[in-house]
Amino acid sequence: MVTAPLLRAAAMAAALMLGTFLLLLLLPPLRAEEPSEEPSEEPADTLPETRARPRSRPAPVTDVARLCVCDLLVAECDTNCCCDPDCATADFSLFTTCSVPIVTGDGHLCSQKAAVYALDVDANPPERIFELIDQVNPSVFCIHSTNYKQALSFSFPEMPTSENFDELLKRFGSAAFRAEPDDWNMDTHPSDANETYRYEYGVPVQTADAFLRLPSPVVSSWCSDANPAGFLVNQATKCTRLVSVEKCVNIEAVSMLFYVNSSILAVPKSSQMVNITVQSVVVQSQNGTRTLLNGSDVLRLPVILDELCINIVLGVSYHITYTDAGEIIEAAASFVLGAINKEAFSIQQSFEISFTQVNTQPVPLSGNPGYVVGLPIRAGFRPQGSGIIQNTNKYNQLTILQSTSSQDCLAAQGARMPVLFGYNMISGCTLRITAAMQCQPLTRTLLDLLKGQNFPEYVASFGNSQAQDVLDWVPIIHLHISEQSDNDRISNALQSSCQIPVSLEIEVKWTKYGSLVNPQARIVNVTATIATITLKQLPSGRERTIPVTSSVVFTDISSPAEPGYKAWPTINAKLPFDFFFPFV
Repeated sequence: MVTAPLLRAAAMAAALMLGTFLLLLLLPPLRAEEPSEEPSEEPADTLPETRARPRSRPAPVTDVARLCVCDLLVAECDTNCCCDPDCATADFSLFTTCSVPIVTGDGHLCSQKAAVYALDVDANPPERIFELIDQVNPSVFCIHSTNYKQALSFSFPEMPTSENFDELLKRFGSAAFRAEPDDWNMDTHPSDANETYRYEYGVPVQTADAFLRLPSPVVSSWCSDANPAGFLVNQATKCTRLVSVEKCVNIEAVSMLFYVNSSILAVPKSSQMVNITVQSVVVQSQNGTRTLLNGSDVLRLPVILDELCINIVLGVSYHITYTDAGEIIEAAASFVLGAINKEAFSIQQSFEISFTQVNTQPVPLSGNPGYVVGLPIRAGFRPQGSGIIQNTNKYNQLTILQSTSSQDCLAAQGARMPVLFGYNMISGCTLRITAAMQCQPLTRTLLDLLKGQNFPEYVASFGNSQAQDVLDWVPIIHLHISEQSDNDRISNALQSSCQIPVSLEIEVKWTKYGSLVNPQARIVNVTATIATITLKQLPSGRERTIPVTSSVVFTDISSPAEPGYKAWPTINAKLPFDFFFPFV
C-alpha cells in the first residue's frame, strides 16, 4: 500500500527534477577554460555554429530512373532486381523475372513518370529492357503538382538549444503558426513563367472581380450566387429568391446591373477584357404575356411604382462566343423582366448559358462530350471535299418511322421521330397491296417510308462533335438482306415477282470512353439493315396486307475487366510504414 507521505515525497522529487531540467535548458553551455588534450579537427570559432546546426535529411530523390526499391544489398547485385545498378549483363542471364517490373513516384499525383523494367530472354545473352513512360492517375481526387517539396519526406524537427530558443519561441509560440518558409508564394510558382493561358473545358469563366455567376439551387430551392459558369459547359438552372416590394431596389440579384457590370477575361489571368452586352430585353406582364422591347441596350433598374416593383430580373441567358484557341471574344446576355406586388414574397428565376465557336453554326448538343441517355443522335451529310453538314431539320437527322393511330403505311408518310440515345425503339404500320400496284413505285414508296426523304450519311461519335472535325463522325454502314427460301427463288424464275423492303433495323454500337471514374458514351459503329421480301403478282381483285417495321437497338461493346485483374503488381513485404515513402 502506498501511503500519503510517500506520494508527497514522489511529487516533490518529480517537481525538483523538472525544475533542474528547465534550468539546464535555459543556461548557456559550459565551456572549458583550458584546451582539451586532444586537438579539434576544426577551428574553435566554428564549433558553436556547427553544434547549433539542426539535423536534416538529404533532399528526397524524385527521379524514378534512379529509384530501385528492391536494391537491398550494398555494392552487390540483388537477385531478380532489374533496376539494381550493380547488376551487369551476365547477372541478367541468371534472372527468371523482374521482382519489381515498375517503379513509380507518389501515387497521389495526377501525372507522373514511371520506370518499366522487363527481360529480353530472346537476346544472347539476355538483356534488361528499360522504358520511361507517363502514367496518368484516373482518380478525380489527385494532386496536380507538388509545390512544397519538403512534404515528400520526413524531416527531423529542429531541437531547441540555448542559441535558437528565442527564435523557435517566436515562430511556434503563438496560437497559430505556419511551417512553410516565408519566401514561398503560390503566385510566383516557377512553372508559371512560360505557361500559355487559355480556357479549357470546365474551367470557371473569370471576370475582373471573380467569376461569371450562374445562380443555382444548392441544397434547397433557394438561389446561391456562388456557382461559377464553366467554360463550354451549357447549363440551365432554376431557383427561388426572396423578394419584397419594399426592398426590391436594394437587392442586387434582381437588377440587370448585377449580371452585366463585370467584364469577362478573354483568357485566364490576362488584362484583356470582354464586356457583356445586352442582346435583348423581354418584359413579362403579371398574366404571363411577353413583349420584346426595342431599346434593348438600355439598362432598366428595379423601380417601385403603385405598390408594384417593376423591372426585376426573372431570367438571364448568356451566350459566349469563343475561338478554337480557347479565347472568349464576345459575351451577350438576354433578360426577362417582370413585376411583383405586395402579396409576393419570392420569385422564381431561370438562368442559362451557351457557348458557340466563332464562324460555326450553333447546333444543339446531345452531351458534352459523351452522349446523354434520352438525347437525339446527331447526324449529318458530307458533301464532296468538305466537312460535315449537320441540319437541324428532323428529316435530315437519324429518325425512324413514327407509328400512327390508323396504322396505315400510306397515311403515315412523313411522320418521323428522332432516335434517342440508349432507347431501344420499334414502330411500324401495315401496307395493303392490290393487284393494280406496280413494283418499282411501291419499292420507292416503302424506302422513303422506312428511311425518310434524306437518310443521313454520318453520325457524331460524341454528343459535342464539331462539324469541322470529320474524324469525329462515324459513317453509317448499309446492309441489305432478302428474306426468301430456296423454293421461293425457284418460283421467282417461273413467275413475275418483285422485291419490296419491309423493315429497317438500325444497330448503334457504343462504348465507354475515358476515365473509369467518369466514363463517356461514344458511338463507334452504326449499321442500317434493310430487309426485303418477295412479292408475287396478285390475281385481279385480290389484296394482301403486310407489316412494315422500323427498329433501333443500342449495343454496349465496352470490354469488361477480366476477373482478378490488377492494374499494377504489388509487393507483399513486411517493411516499416515509411521505409519507401513516398515511393511505391
